[in-house]
Amino acid sequence: MKRTVLNVAALFFGITAFSQNIQTVTNSKGPVLGYSADSGVKILTIGGNKFKDLNKNGKLDKYEDWRLPVDERAKDLASKMTIEQIAGLMLYSGHQSVPAPADGFRAGKYNGKLYKESGANAWDLTDQQKKFLKEDNLRHVLVTTVESPEVAAKWSNNIQAYIEGLGLGIPANNSTDPRHSATVTAEFNEGAGGQISLWPDGLAMGATFDPELVKKFGNIAAQEYRALGISTALSPQIDLGTEPRWYRIAYVFSESPELTADMARGYIDGFQTTVGNKNGWGNKSVNAMVKHWPGGGPEEGGRDAHWAMGKFAVYPGNNFQNHVKPFTEGAFKLNGGTKEAAAVMPYYTISFNQDTKNGENVGNGYSKYLITDLLRGIYKYDGVVCTDWLITADEPKSPGGFAGKPWGAEKLSIAERHYKVLEAGVDQFGGNNDKGPVLEAYQMGVKEHGEKAYRAKFEQSAVRLLRNFFRTGLFENPYVNVEETKKIVGNPEFMKAGYEAQVKSIVMLKNKANILPIKERKTVYIPKRYSPATFNWWGIYTAPSLDYPIDIEKVKKHYNVTEDPSKADFALVFVKSPHSEEGGYSDIDVAEGGNGYLPISLQYQTYTATEAREKSIAAGDPVVAPNVHDRTFKNKTSTATNFTDLLTIQNTYKAMNGKPVIVSVTASKPMVFNEFEKHADAILMNFNVSNQAVLDIITGKYEPSGLLPLQMPANMTTVEKQKEDVPYDMETHKDSEGHSYDFGYGMNWSGVIKDARTEKYKK
Repeated sequence: MKRTVLNVAALFFGITAFSQNIQTVTNSKGPVLGYSADSGVKILTIGGNKFKDLNKNGKLDKYEDWRLPVDERAKDLASKMTIEQIAGLMLYSGHQSVPAPADGFRAGKYNGKLYKESGANAWDLTDQQKKFLKEDNLRHVLVTTVESPEVAAKWSNNIQAYIEGLGLGIPANNSTDPRHSATVTAEFNEGAGGQISLWPDGLAMGATFDPELVKKFGNIAAQEYRALGISTALSPQIDLGTEPRWYRIAYVFSESPELTADMARGYIDGFQTTVGNKNGWGNKSVNAMVKHWPGGGPEEGGRDAHWAMGKFAVYPGNNFQNHVKPFTEGAFKLNGGTKEAAAVMPYYTISFNQDTKNGENVGNGYSKYLITDLLRGIYKYDGVVCTDWLITADEPKSPGGFAGKPWGAEKLSIAERHYKVLEAGVDQFGGNNDKGPVLEAYQMGVKEHGEKAYRAKFEQSAVRLLRNFFRTGLFENPYVNVEETKKIVGNPEFMKAGYEAQVKSIVMLKNKANILPIKERKTVYIPKRYSPATFNWWGIYTAPSLDYPIDIEKVKKHYNVTEDPSKADFALVFVKSPHSEEGGYSDIDVAEGGNGYLPISLQYQTYTATEAREKSIAAGDPVVAPNVHDRTFKNKTSTATNFTDLLTIQNTYKAMNGKPVIVSVTASKPMVFNEFEKHADAILMNFNVSNQAVLDIITGKYEPSGLLPLQMPANMTTVEKQKEDVPYDMETHKDSEGHSYDFGYGMNWSGVIKDARTEKYKK
């Protein structure tokens, strides 16, 4: 940062002033303190040590004393907080974009004006942010897109300076969904996109079968997060990928409980550990909020619980316990000194008929059995439990609409839902900026349990939440050095590590006659890829397009490129796995007299679900679809929106007239290969990493080493007959070379990979 002029007294007391009016104070045998000169906070000197007088009472309180144990500090502060302040601490903000856009759910204004009209800096706080920070006492902020690392750092510093002088001086614990993904594909990784190191995510990372690589990622990502002013990661997602049609299967590590547990452990150890500190925690640590308890993978029919049409997780194989293993054997049994994940997020789903104590079918965040009896009781977890976003808000008018997700509590008021969540044993409300419903819920608790008991309950949650502030050093110095941020985030070393990990995640499924690698300068034909018109996660329309799927100029560095297949030595076809636009539900089907539920297909060609269940395991939408008691989609039909990908492969195969065809598949879930595998001489599969990494394998710069983290089904019949909660229960595709596309399968230049990874992680 730009150093300002200092007076003699400032130099004498070891005070350094930086831009944004932030000053730092050095302790010879303790932490560096950071504070805003405008906040009114003073520095106390006691026994040669310096401390921040955050509540401005002129004395050193226990919570201000960095020499004391975390729990002692947290309990002291919780006891000093009003119920209104604790209610604010229990809030987790909605998605914040820096700067705020003009419309949409992240919209904001600056002094009553839109950003472009306001004259505000990109790092200034919005009117809405100032309100929830000051009036609602909110201290957990979810950051999504940022203009640049520098802007993110300045914005974070502005938040900390704004609230440091308020009340007890509690800082902000800023968080993010995964933002290191190589591609920006959804709400839960929209922070990615080029100014931060880009890594494999979810299935891509799982395909490396390398927990140590995940730990390395966690360590690097934590450095970048802290440089951005972020101290909590809303990750990892450690659900098991046992239901191949599930929309969010792209972001799990695998269907293996053992591999997923090991990956979870490596990920969290990497994020939470400040190297060199005895107990692991420190100012380089990032809290990990592991999700989604007790496992959101076994969605009936693959429909996702972000929508009412997918609210049920089902267990036809009685395999609930395997879905808990990544938590109990991984996230809660770390190798590092932090011991367990700092926080846990239950999923939206109703874990159907799994409450063996009360027989209650409610969303996991509402379930006292899953939170208090199981997570806290049997598994002794005493970290933060935070709901998934908007589970207390009202649901949309249709099971296919996107709004609140109060599954199992649809008929309760918003305040009553908050109370039910609190009674379940949850500490925090995701996506809620308003303390009002929490205070209403508190009064309900006082009425039922008494003031003393409910005050104690709130303080208990406050202590859990505050631990994550103290352990990561936020009370001592929540500020970041903007110049350091620019050096750290996305630096060449981190970028290189991320790219090499991307390469390691690519799986070679087929290599007939050892066609790969192609190191000579040959002539290649690359057909353009048609992208159909789509609606994204938020319902925003994208027009259709026809473009090259890879930067042709980069290809030309290695090969000659032709648009005439007859002049090519080989063809390279880029496709994506089959995509069902409706996600398993259609209002059009309802208008035509149906129940709205459609099959989710993993093949390109039109698919009719003749083998689907006669009757769904679970059903029930008491508000928006009270007459639907069966969610079967048997005998209904769906067609992948990108069926033209199949036509492109088939037509390229025909046009090449016997010359080699290489197919590169970017997949977001398992898929049926029998439609085109015979038309490909080589197949490379990646789970949303860059096409440049694919090209580097084709040219032989790198050797493929990825392994399938999931089975690839032989057909849709085996998909319909598998059980949503059971891993490895599908018939897998067998290709023309006699290889089965099963869990753990992959090839290198020598053939099928057999190594320590395949020996350790078996079906």
